[in-house]
Amino acid sequence: MPLVISRNSATLLGGAAILLWSTSVALIRDISEALGASGGAAMLYSVSTVFLLLLIGWPKLRGCSRSYFFWGGLLFAAYEICLALSLGYASDRGQAIELGMINYLWPCLTVMLAIMMNGQRGGPAVYAGLLLSLFGIGWLMCGDGTWTPLHMLHNIRQNPLSYTLAFCGAIIWALYCNVTRKYAGGKNGVALFSLATSLLLWLKYGFSHEAALVFTSTVVLQLTVTGAVMGAAYAAWNIGIIQGNMTLLATASYFTPVFSAAFASLWLGVDLTPAFWQGVVMVCAGSLICWWFTRRA
Repeated sequence: MPLVISRNSATLLGGAAILLWSTSVALIRDISEALGASGGAAMLYSVSTVFLLLLIGWPKLRGCSRSYFFWGGLLFAAYEICLALSLGYASDRGQAIELGMINYLWPCLTVMLAIMMNGQRGGPAVYAGLLLSLFGIGWLMCGDGTWTPLHMLHNIRQNPLSYTLAFCGAIIWALYCNVTRKYAGGKNGVALFSLATSLLLWLKYGFSHEAALVFTSTVVLQLTVTGAVMGAAYAAWNIGIIQGNMTLLATASYFTPVFSAAFASLWLGVDLTPAFWQGVVMVCAGSLICWWFTRRA
């Protein structure tokens, strides 16, 4: 039977999921440094799947939309692979944090796709919010210098694979959110999707030239903690959005880039510039503008 708790408790669990997700950029980068981009991600999602199955169990497939399980699973796996590999292939920890912020374009993109796919109403302010978020990404990529489009292109050319994966990931997760909203019907297939993600990553690792995985007590602890964090985040969020205050949780989720950057800076020991923080604030503000004006339309 599903866990039934009070609305306030469910909202707190949803808020805890937001904080747990805020640690993912730093923790995924940590694992990739220890085990490699593909091998580390494969191990991480394997452990995360185990925790998800323990927390929410195997999804009930009877009565579920095939479109949700096929397209939802495909998009979920594609997003998680793009995110993990973009962070794993980052040139250094500072770039990994930067790539993590690109991931947080998805709230604005979700709104834009909802307008195009689901006929949701919008307005000029929604497009302004998207442009503000995009400008914020460019601004946080400028370092201590003055922002120019050429400066951003220079950063991307230094590591085109990671930046392409990060941008694709943001678009894919926006698609996933809209597909889930349209086809899920209240069902939750995230445990199955996580399993598929881990299997695809093992396949990727098998065809890669990465070194054999070497486990130490520190690495095992990192995997266990990170897998538990990711599994608990998905389980808590599911309870939060079903039984909690969804409006409050949606608002809080748009501040995830701030929490993520702060945690990553401390965990990875990277000093972030004032320009970076200004860009993060622009990304958050753009997302909030998109959400608020779509909600009022």
